[in-house]
Formats: sequence, C-alpha cells, structure tokens
Amino acid sequence: MSEPTDAADQPTTARELLAHRDYMLFWSTRVASTLGVQIQSVALGWQVYAVARETHSVAQSAFYVGMIGLVTFIPVLLLALWAGEAADRYDRKRILQLCYAGEIASVLLLLAASLLGFATIPLLLGVAVLFGTSRAFMGPAGTAMGPMLVPRSLLPRAIAWNSLAWQGGSIIGPALGGALVSISPAVAYGTTSGLYLVAVLTVSLIAMNTKPVAQAGSRWTLIKEGLGYVWHNKIVFGAISLDLFAVLLGGATALLPVYARDVLHVGAEGFGMLRAGPAIGATLVAMWLAAHPIRTNAGPIMFVGVAIFALATIVFGLSQSFWLSVVALAVLGGADMLSVYVRQTLVQIVTPDQMRGRVAAVSSLFIGASNELGEFRTGVAARFMGAVGAAVSGGVAALIVTGVWAKLFPALRKADRLE
Repeated sequence: MSEPTDAADQPTTARELLAHRDYMLFWSTRVASTLGVQIQSVALGWQVYAVARETHSVAQSAFYVGMIGLVTFIPVLLLALWAGEAADRYDRKRILQLCYAGEIASVLLLLAASLLGFATIPLLLGVAVLFGTSRAFMGPAGTAMGPMLVPRSLLPRAIAWNSLAWQGGSIIGPALGGALVSISPAVAYGTTSGLYLVAVLTVSLIAMNTKPVAQAGSRWTLIKEGLGYVWHNKIVFGAISLDLFAVLLGGATALLPVYARDVLHVGAEGFGMLRAGPAIGATLVAMWLAAHPIRTNAGPIMFVGVAIFALATIVFGLSQSFWLSVVALAVLGGADMLSVYVRQTLVQIVTPDQMRGRVAAVSSLFIGASNELGEFRTGVAARFMGAVGAAVSGGVAALIVTGVWAKLFPALRKADRLE
C-alpha cells in the first residue's frame, strides 16, 4: 500500500478508484454477496415466522424471529477474536473463499429443506448458526483486505463505495427477496446460492498479495494486543461502542415481519418494501458520500447521525401508515449510513494494516452484538410489550445512549478530520 498522502492537497476522484482492478473485483464480490445475504435473510425470517405461526401466537412467533439474531450472533461471539487473529496471519482472500463456500453450503441446506418439506424451527435456527460461523470469519478478513487494494489517499472514497455496494444490495435484496419468497422460499434460496457462487469466483480473480506481514507472538498474544489497542484508543473504542448500544437498543428491523403481517397488513411484498426502506435512505447517503467524502467535523456528524437514527425509530414504531413507515425506515437507514461511514473511516485510517484484522474482529463483535442481540432484545421486548412498545422504547433508549456517549467520549465528539 502506498505511503500516506494529504487528501486535502491531492483530492481523489472516482476515476482513480475505478482504475484499481483488484479493488473493483473486491467491490463486485461485495455486491453479489450482499444481495445473497439480504435475500437469504428475508427468506429465513419470513419462513421462520410462517412456520411458527402454524402453531403459535403472533407474540410467540415474533420471539422466534428474534431468536434468529441470537443464534446467528453466538458463533460471532465465540469466534470473532480468533477470526481477527487469523485475518492478520493468513491470506485474507483465502479466508473469504472458504467463508463463501460455507455460505453456499448453508443456503443449499435451506433449499433442500424447502423443496423436500422438512423445514422446522430447530432446523432453520440451526442453519442460522452455520451462517453466523461463516460471517464470524468473513467480517474481519473482508474489512482488513479492502484497504490493501487501494492507496491510503483513496481509502475514504473506497469506504464510501464499499458502503454503496452494501446498501445498493440492501435495497435490491429485500425487495427481490420479498418477491421471490412470494413465489416460494426455495426460489429465494436458489437465487442466493447463485449469488454466493459469483462472489467466490470474483474474489478468486484478485491478483494482489492479500497476505498480511507476519506478526511475531502466539495467537493469544496477538489477540490481547488487538484488544489492548481498541481499549486504549478512545476514538476507536468510543465509535464502535456507540454503534453497539445504539443499534442494540434501537434496532427495530427484527419486527418487520410482525409489522408487515399483523400491524400494517401488507403481506410478503410489503415486507420486502419495508426491508428495503433503510437501505434506500442509506444508499442515497452513500452515493452522496462517494462523491463528497466527509473531511471535517467527523465526530459531531457521527453523533447527529445516531440521534436521527433513534428519532426515526420512534416514528416507525408509532406509525400506522405503510408509506410513513417506509419513509421513517429510509431516514433511519440514511442516518445510520452517515454514522457508520464516519466510524469505519476513523477506525481504518488510525489502525495500522498489520492490526486491521484484529481491530475489525472487535468491531464485528460489537456490530454483531448490536444487530443480532438487538434482534433478540427486540423479540423479547415484543413478547412482553408488543411490537409497537418494543420499537418505541428502543428508539428512546438509543437517543439516551447518544447523549451519554457524547459526554463519556469527548475525543470522539471533537474528532474533526477524516484524512
């Protein structure tokens, strides 16, 4: 990777990024895998809820949907630190290839269960565990590999493009997933397997050396070194912990099957639109960031983004209108994209390459906790408070967290330049 340059003196362009063949292959891999993940997630959530509703109440079925998040997060919790150390020791491209192979295996099992009629709640949740195991290793390796493929001067722009790939896939994926599920879950799973195959093929074409410089020390020594770095760097720790607690408390996407079927009454197609709502807003923001990377006032912008995320969650929870719900979800997604962009850029710029895998592992552990455990928390809250109560109380709690973190981490609040 090239030596650091002053982004203010040498502004970058999208054309420069497009000239990096290996990065564009990596970007294409992210698009294909994101589409696959989103379609699989929509199909799995819908199928779990549909199977549960055959014998359980709405509240109990919502709890089972929340369980998807918990069982997906367990492998991340157990394996993330080891996965981060592996990403700093072994070829990152090879790790991704193995992870995509695991994703293909998990979705083929779902396909077989749907076609042959043996899909049950325990089986579906068991496949979610396999899915989480692949993700545990995929996150650190992918996050650490991206910066190896571009000069540092292009890193902020590349991060915005990475987010655009994710969010673009997150728009098309849920809508397409909803349409495919309306035909049958088997069609959705078959499409997903094809997308994962594209991902493994494109990442295999990357020619650059993606093996990090070997680090001295035992596996546990390297893990402790990564944990120590995150703990002592208050900007890094503050950024990823803010994301953890805001989304853990405020995330309401696990309730979308409940809202689609029993609150807004819009069915599978409406469910796909609701799932696409956050990604629509996030993609619009990501497109703007790809053309206009943030250079100053990074910390304040991040906190504003999290606050808007919390407020939009409250609006969504209270809404009885389908289109107001979609708009609230779009605002929620755009605000989240803004804060995520600042967090990812800050963390990747200040972290040396030989430690990116371990730092990314801690970050993915926090993100996994916020997403998967957030879904579980929401499912439990919905069991006792109802879907509306769970969504609204979560948004209020996320807003409180934003204010508390602004006081606890003044260095993050005052962070300025993303260069």
